[in-house]
Amino acid sequence: MSDSTDPAAPDLEDLADPSGAAEYRVLARKYRPQSFEDLLGQDALVRTLRNAFAQNRIHHAFVLTGVRGVGKTTTARIIAKGLNCIGPDGTGGPTMQPCGVCDNCRSIAEDRHVDVLEMDAASRTGIDDVREIIESVRYRPVSARYKVFIVDEVHMLSKNAFNALLKTLEEPPEHVKFIFATTEIRKVPVTVLSRCQRFDLKRIDASVLMTLFNKVTAAEKIAVEDEALLMIARAADGSARDGLSILDQAMALSDGKTVTTALVREMLGVVDRARIYDLFEAVMAGRIADALAELRGMYDNGADPVVIIQDLMELTHGVTRMKAAPQAALANDLSETERDRGRKLAETLGVPSLTRAWQMLAKGLGELQSAPIAISAAEMVLIRLAHAADLPDPASLVRLLTDTADPSAPAAGGPASAASGARMQTPTPTEPKPEPEVAAAGPTAPAQDHPDEPPPASPEDYGAVDDRDVTSQIPVTFEDVVTLFKERGEPFLASQLEKDVHCVSLTPGSLEIRPERGFDIRNIGQVQQHLARWTGRPWEVALSEAAGDPTLREQKQAAHNARTEQAAADPVVSKVLTLFPGAVIEEITAPAIEAAVEVGTAAADDDGDDGPDDDFAEDIGEPPRADQAGG
Repeated sequence: MSDSTDPAAPDLEDLADPSGAAEYRVLARKYRPQSFEDLLGQDALVRTLRNAFAQNRIHHAFVLTGVRGVGKTTTARIIAKGLNCIGPDGTGGPTMQPCGVCDNCRSIAEDRHVDVLEMDAASRTGIDDVREIIESVRYRPVSARYKVFIVDEVHMLSKNAFNALLKTLEEPPEHVKFIFATTEIRKVPVTVLSRCQRFDLKRIDASVLMTLFNKVTAAEKIAVEDEALLMIARAADGSARDGLSILDQAMALSDGKTVTTALVREMLGVVDRARIYDLFEAVMAGRIADALAELRGMYDNGADPVVIIQDLMELTHGVTRMKAAPQAALANDLSETERDRGRKLAETLGVPSLTRAWQMLAKGLGELQSAPIAISAAEMVLIRLAHAADLPDPASLVRLLTDTADPSAPAAGGPASAASGARMQTPTPTEPKPEPEVAAAGPTAPAQDHPDEPPPASPEDYGAVDDRDVTSQIPVTFEDVVTLFKERGEPFLASQLEKDVHCVSLTPGSLEIRPERGFDIRNIGQVQQHLARWTGRPWEVALSEAAGDPTLREQKQAAHNARTEQAAADPVVSKVLTLFPGAVIEEITAPAIEAAVEVGTAAADDDGDDGPDDDFAEDIGEPPRADQAGG
């Protein structure tokens, strides 16, 4: 296509092989562009070269890059013809409109010109091949104006070959031009790129390809359905050569008169776009059974599961574009059915749902490409996507929870407040745990705290006691006993007491327990000795057949179950569990405000004076006041 605004393809009667040979030639060669005006979709390149030829500012080296089949080698030959065209009368100069009839133009078109040398770097990668070019550069052209070297797939040259070419490429003789073509521009050394004028050939738009295909089929006198041409243009992926090759195959597969959509679909292994829309709508509506049945039907008809997922991704992308930019529904490469159904999906589905579908399909596509059974992997992708389609996006979930929460629920400190401060799966409050009452020991303890208790033994009366081991606290609950063992570095005994021992009674100096079978009764002596050493007083640990309290582990589990039930009863948490089937409350955390309330309550514990309580001061690491230290 030229740089004019007319996107139509060229007159293909002029593109047909001028040799008029009778043998069949594939469409990609038969209708290869022969002039700059014939190039499709390369307006920037044509405009730049047109100005360069007009101003006689033609560079000595060009590098053309782009995807396969976009026209790199064809463009190189057209440039070579433009450089060497002498016109029908033999007096012309370099031109953007080569005549196509002079000896130079015809020889270059037929790939037999002695001064236009093409080298495939994919098969000739070594330094010796480049040396042949360097040696021939010294000689002037035989019959042409310029000696042109066209190196295809130039990125395949070895490092030594590139290095050998650098000096000649930087300062070539005035009668030499280099044209490089590559699909991997990043593999070409920067030192080479800096010496060349670079052109990036664009992918050809599907609408432009369809115009070309229409002209080709008209010239070949064969009818092709519009939907079939659209499918071929999509499969070409911006490559005119690939598209013409697919069209060539479709024409050979047909009856020689008409190429139908069904024939092209079967040939390419693609699925009817209407069925892709049916499948997408079933998945996004959460109708898993319908989606799996539709997928299986496509598979039984010969569709490739990988192609199906790719089509779903393309559909998701198209609907998302229509959602973000409604004018995208007017694209020329969309059929009327796709345009209408895509617009309706864009109005129904939200961007979060569409982007989530895209991400899941993209991940699923990678799984399909490595899965041993592609259809099974495709079914798993659709099942995951259908389940995810039922889930609300985060913003909608927040609004839904806010709108449906019980307005009578308590605010700060209540269940709803606690839920908002916890994880989504585990939002619930925890009741403040009461601080255990701690009785002071030693000579400073008030006598009225334990009127029936004998005075504590002194170190001399209880010779086994080490002053450094004596604690200032005497356990008053069985949980205090277990905590003391943990703090004193006896984790094994602490674990045994916690999970296998029922406390029957506990008073300072006396502990009565009922052990489970898992508890080794030989440990009772160690428990008694440790308590005596740590508290500075004798202890008696006795066995009992009474039921006693539940074990500490059983108590903790019961408390956890109670808090879980309380959390599940909260309106907000209940709604979350309903919206997410299978969700469970895994952890319960108290918000910071409740923790502050616990600390504040402890600080407000008034024992008759204005100063801080001794126990609280000890908890926060402050020493008791001098007037309460017992002298």
